[in-house]
Amino acid sequence: MKYFLFLIAYINITCAAYAGKISGTVTDSNGIILPYASILVKGTSKGTTANNEGKYFLNLDPGKYTIICQYVGYERQEKTITISSEPATLDFRLALQQLSLNAVVVKPGGEDPAYEIIRQAIKKREYYLNQLDRFQCDVYIKGQLKLRNYPKKFFGQKVDFEDGDTSKKKMVYLSETVATYSVQKPNKSKVEVISTKVSGQSDAFGFSAPQIISFYENNIEIGRNLNPRGFISPIANNALNFYKYKFEGSFFEDGKEINKIKVIPKRKYEPLFSGYINITEGDWRIHSVQLELTKESQMQFVDTLRIDQLYVPFDKDVWVIKTQVLYPAVKIFGFDAYGSFVNVYSKFDLDPAFEKKFFNNTFLKFNEGSNKKPADYWDTIRPVPLQLEEIADYRKKDSLEKARRDPHYLDSLDRIKNKPTVTGLLFTGQTFSKEKNRSQFTSNSLLSEISFNTVEGLALNWRGTFSKRFDSSGFSRRNLIITPVLRYGFSNKHFNAYAVANYSFGKKYLSSINISGGKKIYQFNNAAPISPFVNTFSTLLWASNYMKIYEAWFGRINFSKGIGEGVRVSAGLLYQDRIPLENTTNYTWKDWSTRKYTPNYPTDLMLQNFTRHQAFIANALISWRPGSRYIEFPDRKVMVGSKYPMLSLQYVQGVPAIFGSDVEYSKWKFSVTQDLNLKLAGTFSYTFAAGGFINKNNVQVPDYNHLNGNQTIIASDYLNSFQLLTYYQFSNTSSFYSTGHVEHHFNGLFTNKIPLIKKWNWQLVAGANAFYINPSTKYIEAFAGFENILKIIRADFVMGYQQDRQPIMGLRISLRGFLSSSGTED
Repeated sequence: MKYFLFLIAYINITCAAYAGKISGTVTDSNGIILPYASILVKGTSKGTTANNEGKYFLNLDPGKYTIICQYVGYERQEKTITISSEPATLDFRLALQQLSLNAVVVKPGGEDPAYEIIRQAIKKREYYLNQLDRFQCDVYIKGQLKLRNYPKKFFGQKVDFEDGDTSKKKMVYLSETVATYSVQKPNKSKVEVISTKVSGQSDAFGFSAPQIISFYENNIEIGRNLNPRGFISPIANNALNFYKYKFEGSFFEDGKEINKIKVIPKRKYEPLFSGYINITEGDWRIHSVQLELTKESQMQFVDTLRIDQLYVPFDKDVWVIKTQVLYPAVKIFGFDAYGSFVNVYSKFDLDPAFEKKFFNNTFLKFNEGSNKKPADYWDTIRPVPLQLEEIADYRKKDSLEKARRDPHYLDSLDRIKNKPTVTGLLFTGQTFSKEKNRSQFTSNSLLSEISFNTVEGLALNWRGTFSKRFDSSGFSRRNLIITPVLRYGFSNKHFNAYAVANYSFGKKYLSSINISGGKKIYQFNNAAPISPFVNTFSTLLWASNYMKIYEAWFGRINFSKGIGEGVRVSAGLLYQDRIPLENTTNYTWKDWSTRKYTPNYPTDLMLQNFTRHQAFIANALISWRPGSRYIEFPDRKVMVGSKYPMLSLQYVQGVPAIFGSDVEYSKWKFSVTQDLNLKLAGTFSYTFAAGGFINKNNVQVPDYNHLNGNQTIIASDYLNSFQLLTYYQFSNTSSFYSTGHVEHHFNGLFTNKIPLIKKWNWQLVAGANAFYINPSTKYIEAFAGFENILKIIRADFVMGYQQDRQPIMGLRISLRGFLSSSGTED
């Protein structure tokens, strides 16, 4: 056997020795670089792609070859070369595409011939979309992101890339991936990553998105966040309603006439492309595209995105994509970034024999060791040469990564990063790291933890978070997070302290254990329907003390585990020794002669505060999302969503006698929630729930079924609350109740036709909330408004209807990611 292996190795070395290497540079006729040009060996499936500097290389056996160079918008060039064992240079200088208009006569007021070409392409669109019902290919993916400029500080914190380079121009991301891409229509696909690397992050997994942006689709989805409505293809069935076209001329390749069509949006602020699409004459297929999206295309987060694609013949009847390059650019908060993400497709198999269970719920799989390939492997596998800048980036960041493993370097880094700042302590929070121990401690900002309520008066709530990773990988699941909380009320002079510890683990699916205990402040509705921040201002400004609280010594333990196929189970125990609290201050910022504070208990439910009691509560929850899809790493699987709704079933049991528990009840709740992407029509979200008490021998107010209300102008969670209800009026112990919340984000539909509104990119949103408890207790409210005001503001007008009562109405405002009326429960 060892002699056989030696023979195989000898043959490989000998073949490599006699293979010839050609290399060169691709430029235009003026010597300007043409990045990512396609290089093909005529009559074969072999080829490569030039890099961003126009450089390419190709290994071929000795012999005579015709090499083809192509670049969208330029004339294709062929050169013949004889390969020997010696390296050879073959440069290409491409001329701009010479377009012929000889046969075209457009009469005044007549239709541009581009329209008939587009109509023919639209007729063939569905045929080419479904021509390949399945295929498999190899894909090389390289992504890079650079900065042209960036601010010195961001939210008061110094911007430091920790690379010792103070230049404003730098490469911030570089990755390469080699993958196998498999497709079986109508809706099955799988990516198997063979090798991947990220500059300066040896444990990371690179950008791995080989999906083809098919302009044969009516609606084109690019990523998840650019525009949830998607973008309309220039050859969509209804494209003539959205685009204007201009025939630029035609050119020939291998005897095939190709028409160049300029694509022009009819209106601004529609999800439309602009640029050029090249259509073959007679069979009306896409030859290549050079299209662009801008802010006027209703893109979010990105300013411009250019898409270049080139298709090549696979055989007489079938063409396949050769290259796809995306060029994003964005300016935000002083950061000026741009980049390129190139996909090179090769080795197409149009009749692959997929095993029966090849397509499963894993759509992206990183093979074992895929991110551990050595440099010499990449030198032999990479079809696109590295730029000098990329070579330097790999060397520099790999050296920095090695330096960061030195304990002395890590200590020096900690000393720099851990210096307290006034901005951090007061506004943004302060983090202290211990890099060599993979741990850090974060202290919340002082101003975010100050509040006021009628029980404690001025309350100072300090919260810190200690976290530790147990594995060296930055993506480790084995993490410990401990959060201590200290709270002091200056009016009632009560001190409360508790801690929460959470340990996450799991090789395949995520599991966690959460343990907490101590003495803390609870709202009567433990889901915390009003945040301390909002309650502070409603109390001090308008004497509206909506937040009703009690103290409790408590202990809690909860276990949660993912078990695959979209299923997650959890169970927990909670003990509370509940202590009533009373108002101790009547301080306000304004002397209200007509108002006074209400008692510190829900007056809708109680005539006086509760007496001290104990509660021991057990709960179990199972949730299932059918059709869940996963990304599989060598050590874990991560669920990334499904087109089906999330189903959840919860059971809660109040257990008497244990640790003196006074409560005795049992209740259930079933819920369904989903976000539906309706493409051009927007995004529709809903949450429906039903539940009730099975028995209620002894139920205290904190254990009621609470319907989250909101009595302030600051909006609460639209899919989990009622914007105009009081906080406790409809809390109940009913044997059955149901709720429904629906919301539709139009994402520019309708508003993109209204002057000024479309320019500001305000977007319409509407929905409704309702509940039913019994025939005489039911309620519905409807709302409509605008979102994306200055990117983060949303404003809604809400009107509520209750049986036999006058309608109520109000205005609700929220700031995305910053301000909400709802609080959070630890």
